[in-house]
Amino acid sequence: MSRHPEVKWAQRLDKVYITVQLPDARDVKVNLEPDGSFTFSATAGAGNNTYELQMDLYDKVNKEASKINIGVRSIFCVVEKAEKGWWKKLLRGDGKAPHYVKVDWDKWVDEDDDGPGDLDLGGMDFSNFGNMGGDAMDDDFEDSDDEGQAEKTENVQKTGDVQTTGEASSEAKTETSASI
Repeated sequence: MSRHPEVKWAQRLDKVYITVQLPDARDVKVNLEPDGSFTFSATAGAGNNTYELQMDLYDKVNKEASKINIGVRSIFCVVEKAEKGWWKKLLRGDGKAPHYVKVDWDKWVDEDDDGPGDLDLGGMDFSNFGNMGGDAMDDDFEDSDDEGQAEKTENVQKTGDVQTTGEASSEAKTETSASI
């Protein structure tokens, strides 16, 4: 019996990124047809489990311009669309996508954000952006939220006291000044 590997996808105006997540895959076979038929098979795991996948992509594709990279942890496919345009979803048909097909939020770009070319971060590590370590920044936010909440609570209580016991407050002030 074959299994389905997890598939992640994202798109641009002219291409679709499909990542089949299957570590240590062997005997990998990927086939893409111009009508959008995408098939995948491989074996993986200690028990040489068979993984198979057959998907009918939303629209036609350019098979010759599409590329594949078989890596150690995943199989990454750049599928060129036959016609530029945004697909409503990855798969053809009215049904819901299978549970093993998910959006790749790391590669996803919205239609209105899609500009020319692909985003290349050149290996930048954003964890040290502006020499701010993650822990220091988190502490600042926690402290400022706590202090701000405490000030708001005190102001509400003070405002409440003045509104409800305004006369008592002025009497207390008079008593205090008389005893001094």
